[in-house]
Parts: sequence; C-alpha cells; structure tokens
Amino acid sequence: MGDSVCSSDRKQQGALDAQAFDAQFMDIVRDVTEHDITDPAVTDALHRLRQVMEYNAPGGKRNRGLSVIGSLRELVAASELTPEAVQRALVVGWCIEMLQAFFLVADDIMDASLTRRGQACWYKKDGVGLDAINDAFLLEGVIYRLLRRHCRGEKYYTQLLELFLETSFQTELGQALDLMTAQPDLVNLARFTEERYRAIVKYKTAFYSFYLPVAAAMYMAGIDSEEEHSNAKAILLEMGEFFQIQDDYLDCYGDPAVTGKIGMDIEDNKCSWLVVQALSRVSPEQRALLEECYGQKDSASVSRVKQLYAQLDMPGLFTRHEEESYRRLTALIHRHASALPHAVFLSFAQKIYKRKK
Repeated sequence: MGDSVCSSDRKQQGALDAQAFDAQFMDIVRDVTEHDITDPAVTDALHRLRQVMEYNAPGGKRNRGLSVIGSLRELVAASELTPEAVQRALVVGWCIEMLQAFFLVADDIMDASLTRRGQACWYKKDGVGLDAINDAFLLEGVIYRLLRRHCRGEKYYTQLLELFLETSFQTELGQALDLMTAQPDLVNLARFTEERYRAIVKYKTAFYSFYLPVAAAMYMAGIDSEEEHSNAKAILLEMGEFFQIQDDYLDCYGDPAVTGKIGMDIEDNKCSWLVVQALSRVSPEQRALLEECYGQKDSASVSRVKQLYAQLDMPGLFTRHEEESYRRLTALIHRHASALPHAVFLSFAQKIYKRKK
C-alpha cells in the first residue's frame, strides 16, 4: 500500500510540475526577448527570436525538460527543495528543450523533413527557408543566456555550462556519423553495421536526451562525484539506445497522426535499427532487393522495403527486443544505482516503454 501511495503522489506531483513547466515558458520568452537585451536597434531580431521560440520549443513530449525537476525531487528531500530551486530546475529543463529545438530545426533541414510535432517544419514555413539555420543558432544562444541569468550565483553553474557544452558537442559528433553513413546520393548498405548504429545512437540521442537532464539534476543536488555520474551514465545511455530504436520502429510503423511526423528513414537512406536488423537476417535475394530499393524516394521502392520487413517479422522482433531491453535495464539499475534513488531511472523508463509517439 505504501508503494502505491508513493506512486500516486509522484504522479500527482508530476502533473503539477508539468503545469508549472508549461506556465514557465512565456516567462522565459519574455526574459530573453524583452528583459535580457533592450537595445532598440535589435527589436526586429528579438521579435524574430520570439517567433522562433514559440514555434519550435513547445509541442513536444517534454520528457527531457520535465526530467530535471522530476529527478531533483528524487535526489533532494522535499523540506530542502526551496521554491527558488524548483524554479531554477524548470528553467534548466527549458534549456534542454531549447537544445532539442536547436537540434531539430537544423536536423529537419539536413534531412529535408516535411513535418515536426504535427506541423510544418520551421524551414518549410513561408518566408523562412534556409534562414532557419541562423534561427537554430539563436535557439542555442538562448540556453546560455538563461543559464547565466538564473544559475550564475549557484555553485553548480560552471558544471552546468560544461555539461551543456560537452553534450552539444557529443550530439553534433553523432549527427556527423549519421550524415556520413546515410548520404542521400550514395546507398551503401555495407556501412549499416551494428557497431556504427550503436555509435550514432549513443552520441546523437542518448547523451542529450537521457544523461543530460539527470546529470543536470544531480549537479543541482550537489552530487558531483565522477563515480556516481559514471554509474548514472551507464544506465541512461542504455535507455537512450532503446529510445532511438523505438523512434526507428515508429518511423516505419507509427501513425503520423499520433507521432506528429511522417517517417522518411527508408527514403532518406538512414542507418535505422530496422535495416541493420534486416541485413543480419536476409537471404542473398532479399539483400539484392534492399540494395535496389533502400534509399529510393519512389513509393513503390519504399513499399517493397516495408514488405520485406513484414516477411522478416520486424514488428515481432521489436516486441521481443523491447521486453528484453526492459529486463536488461532493470538489472542495470540494480547494479549501478546503489547510491542513487532507483525512481530517478524507473520514472524515465516508464515514460518511454510501450510509447506510441
């Protein structure tokens, strides 16, 4: 009964934090566009920044941003968590959402994507185009202005700065691997190895989506030992790998009305979990079909790849992988989280396993 009440309390607190997080957004926009810089010469640029922030930062699942305050509540006793500390955690959470928006605006241009979060990609909007490249830089710049404005007086300020800078670089390395492996004019399935896939996922997704929010909360809670961060990272990178595998699966099998985007991994010649797994299972004839059709833009080729996936029972393979991954993650938590509350990791896991978007 105690566990049940505890779980219920967490859920209720999570809902309250989500409301506070959403309410914080417009304060952050005003902070950056009205109070931070007041030079009238850049009024038009600040108006543009407001548009960029309002279009690209909200609308996602907010798991990354909300995990900062969620993790902090597990790491710090409620009696010691001041309203000011809660507000700073919400701001740091929005910094992570800004980092996500920065990456997505740029990623959509590189992938020639059409939709994101149920609306047109920012660069596809009338009058935006490749100016979206500078808009992505603006979103990145917002992160460090917010950290300075809200956290400069805290002893963990430098740790947060280094964490965001290191995580950004790791993600950019992952994106470079992704682009190099999935060149649109050069389909080479020999590049699609398990080793390359895991490297792309680790650097492009897992660091910023999973380790960053929990590590930020740990620093804010005064937990800065290398061993504890290393243990947390072992768990969170594993979780991040499964999250990207899910994304790859939903790209092919998800409902765009639910996921908010049209899957294009096959057309874009992406080193997806599905194609990597397929390549380890195909006959010579099936591989020849993949060589012919993968990375092609026409619907007939895409359909033939999807038919091959069906023949190989990729949905069944994914379901089995999901179950196995959850068991492995639970074991990792028990092995590595001896000094940290298990709920920090389990709450993250519960948000992603069996998700549909």
